[in-house]
Amino acid sequence: MTMRDASAEWQGTLKEGSGRLRLGSGAFEGAYSFPSRFENGPGTNPEELIAAAHAGCFSMALSAILGREGHIPGSIRTIAKVHLGATSDGPTITRIELETEANVAGLSGEDFERLAQKAKATCLVSRALAGVAAITLKANLIEH
Repeated sequence: MTMRDASAEWQGTLKEGSGRLRLGSGAFEGAYSFPSRFENGPGTNPEELIAAAHAGCFSMALSAILGREGHIPGSIRTIAKVHLGATSDGPTITRIELETEANVAGLSGEDFERLAQKAKATCLVSRALAGVAAITLKANLIEH
């Protein structure tokens, strides 16, 4: 099987320090810090990268499922919103909201919803994030 990697470097204390995140492919490198993660400071954060991974994985899973059913999507656009909250265990990803819209000819809204829910349940990242209390999906078929 395939293996992917990324790295993180951190310098300093939790609140005053800073770090850099790098994808092993070299496609992305960015700064992160306490303010970028727990406030609204500049830079990225692990949760934003999880959101990107989830949106990308879900879109590909939905495309595969649609294709197996004989429907080739013109486009699929997915937004993932990762909510970071506090629990008794500390900061936690409390929920993820997926919002997708797809342009798929010849498919009913009901069938699209069923296939989108299947993609949510079977997407590799959804399965990896099974410990998140709630992963919701809002699916919008643009053309049917």
